[in-house]
Amino acid sequence: MSLDARAARWRYLVLLGLRWLPVGFLIPITVLLPLSRGLSLSQVGIAFAAQGVLVLALELPTGGLSDSWGRRPVLLLSTIVGIAAIGLLVVADSFVEFLVVYALQGVYRALDSGPLEAWYVDATLAAEPTAKLERGLSAGSAMLSGAIAVGALASGGLIALDPFTSVDTLTLPVLVAVGLTVVSAVAVAILMTEHRAGPDRTGLLASVRKVPRTVREGAGLVRGNRVLLALIGVELFWGFGMVTFEGLMPVRLAEVVDSTDRAAALMGPVSSAAWFASAAGAACITVVSKRLGIAPTAAVTRVLQGLAVVLMGVLAGPVGLVVAYLACYTIHGASNPLHATLLHREVTAEHRSTLISLNSMVSQPAGAVGTVVLTALADGTSITTALVAGGVVLAVAAPLYVPAWRAERVRRAGGAQAVAVAPEDVAPMR
Repeated sequence: MSLDARAARWRYLVLLGLRWLPVGFLIPITVLLPLSRGLSLSQVGIAFAAQGVLVLALELPTGGLSDSWGRRPVLLLSTIVGIAAIGLLVVADSFVEFLVVYALQGVYRALDSGPLEAWYVDATLAAEPTAKLERGLSAGSAMLSGAIAVGALASGGLIALDPFTSVDTLTLPVLVAVGLTVVSAVAVAILMTEHRAGPDRTGLLASVRKVPRTVREGAGLVRGNRVLLALIGVELFWGFGMVTFEGLMPVRLAEVVDSTDRAAALMGPVSSAAWFASAAGAACITVVSKRLGIAPTAAVTRVLQGLAVVLMGVLAGPVGLVVAYLACYTIHGASNPLHATLLHREVTAEHRSTLISLNSMVSQPAGAVGTVVLTALADGTSITTALVAGGVVLAVAAPLYVPAWRAERVRRAGGAQAVAVAPEDVAPMR
């Protein structure tokens, strides 16, 4: 039996929360753990880059696999790889081992990118073709941020309390993340029902054979659509710039408080507050976008987030740094559902996961490049210089929302519903 829109939404929110709760436990120690085990900041950057390289290689094939084989089996496979990656992180203590960890994380991210969101959008539009996707996606972004916030807060508490003297302090959150990822896998198996009857339902081998065609069609869709091409360009700049607040913030905080251990303890509550701020931004942004329009609001958020990152670099003292960081994450949470809504307006279910993978494909390698460039810049100059450079990159992506803004105005003028269009109906680039 098919799900109604409400049932699809609550299952989506539950699965999304369980998916990102383990990430919350890892965020405060993502950079600090390898540093504590002897890696330099540049080595950490190179290890992170391995993740981006694997995502670049696998993002489109795994997106095509999700479109041909099914959202549910691909998401289950991703959780298995994720469990292996986090499990190895528990014991990794050399540069090579961390390379393997983040290579596995790259496979995990590639498989994980798209299936759940595509499943939700497909189920919602099947039950209610005129549904306003931005509402559910905003709720999803709020849930994602809230789950990370709770995980980060709990992670910081574990680090501060250090209840098990026999286990390294920074390893405790990793152990919890392993267990939570197992719970997430079980929830996917139970809640993510998928009905793909008829000719669209294929086995694994047949689905793998269909992947090249699905990928070609998805890539062709982007090449033939100015709006999609510009949105993918936004993600390129966004992925590069996100390194500033996802990776460099703990290092900047350690510099400000002059202690890695104090920074690790502080990053728990600070990260938690940031993700709660992100959830608030996601929950409230539909009010703003309803008045201004989705595309122009998205463009404004790019400029504001870039400014917040620049302030993270130039403001003195921990209070100013934390305030700018919270502002950055509030805007980040607001931006995500707007960008996703603009993407989903331009594609149908047949290529939805492939498009999400295309979007993520440019984000992850861009993040890998950003990690290498910005960590090297930080090593060669200062953390402040790296943050300012990353903030500028975030802001300069704003004009790329103009094609989506024009398309939005055309839809409004014609009274069109903001739903997906068939590939053959997409206007060609001029």
